[in-house]
Amino acid sequence: MSIKNIRLEVMQLLEKNVNGYVDQYLIPVEKIWQPSDFLPNSESDTFFEEVKELREIAKDLPYDFWVAMVGDTITEEALPTYESWLIEIEGIDNIERNGWSKWIRQWTSEENRHGDLLNKYLYLSGRVNMREIEMTTQYLISDGFDIGTGRDPYKNFVYTSFQELATYVSHNRVSQLAKNYGDNKLSKMCKMIAGDEMRHHHAYSEFVNQIFKLDPSEMMLAFQYMMKQKIVMPAHFLRESGQKISSAFEHFSDSAQRMGVYTASDYVDIMQKLIEKWQIDKISGLTDEAEKARDYLMKLPARMARISERLVIPQESFIFKWVEPARI
Repeated sequence: MSIKNIRLEVMQLLEKNVNGYVDQYLIPVEKIWQPSDFLPNSESDTFFEEVKELREIAKDLPYDFWVAMVGDTITEEALPTYESWLIEIEGIDNIERNGWSKWIRQWTSEENRHGDLLNKYLYLSGRVNMREIEMTTQYLISDGFDIGTGRDPYKNFVYTSFQELATYVSHNRVSQLAKNYGDNKLSKMCKMIAGDEMRHHHAYSEFVNQIFKLDPSEMMLAFQYMMKQKIVMPAHFLRESGQKISSAFEHFSDSAQRMGVYTASDYVDIMQKLIEKWQIDKISGLTDEAEKARDYLMKLPARMARISERLVIPQESFIFKWVEPARI
């Protein structure tokens, strides 16, 4: 049987449990929080006073914080790109509306709330150029992205396991920073988003865990492949109006590192957490090639940590069109 057919068979076996995964890791629409739960109530007579308070508190947040917030928001709002990518994975058949496509649609519906909430907050804050942000979001969706996984479910689930944990780290750090600057409401918003991301991380990492039980050698090779090529962020094609693809991402990343929102050390830490979560050192029944892949993976975090220690982050902020210094 070909590698592709084995992957399809594994996906079909896991699909039998998808309804259980939906119940365990996702929350029904009627029970989960909605963006309006955390924003000024436009139906209330106190709406303008609430907005004024939000804007006053927002004045104390620094430039790099706003850049990180905008980058996180745009990343969340590019959700149509991510859904169209996941629905194309081998074994996920949207036409047949199988269990996997049910998972993707319900996961998407939960994630969609994140961009809605952050976008409305940015709009009400008055601290950013919303038109420039909207153009960047449209660019990011229209440009698409290439994360190097193809339609391979094994590689894609490694990616989502890693990326959901990375977004948890980012939103959780923004929450902590907002609280430190006295914006408790924004802190709670980002904390709730981070909670969703952690639940989703647990789900995707469980998918990988189950694949390791069914097809350990090929799963090990897929994990090695993704770590070798490095996990690119979903917004790695980020650009502002009038710029080329990827022109803004490096500067956004620098701002996030300066603020401690997401750093090279976090990348290494997530890699180590996945190795421990999947108990890579204990997996048995591997081919010789997969054994070599395991050895590579076990040594990789220490090697990457040494590299991250030598990174030099520019201390001068890049001036984005999204966040004009005169507004801060």
